[in-house]
Amino acid sequence: MGAGCGYSSHNYMNGNGTPKITQLSPSSATANSGAFVLTVSGTGFGTDSLVYWGTTTRATTYVTTSQVTADITDADIMNAGTVQVYVRSGGANSSAMTFTIQ
Repeated sequence: MGAGCGYSSHNYMNGNGTPKITQLSPSSATANSGAFVLTVSGTGFGTDSLVYWGTTTRATTYVTTSQVTADITDADIMNAGTVQVYVRSGGANSSAMTFTIQ
């Protein structure tokens, strides 16, 4: 067995089976500034990772166990405010980080 072996495609890299977000890049955007790719850094991400923008998943690309990206649409940043971003991987959710729309 190689990388990613174990139960399904789950990846429990941070010791407790829970993904953890350490950084969002960018961490803010200007309202109505257009679609972009959000990079989520942390630990414990598996190939089954999904990035949640509020309560809705966004198209997610697994990069490594410490990075995933998500496609954020024009509509996602139409209005100023904040959005909670979290990652679900291996059947567990990370804590949320706040993304600010200015």
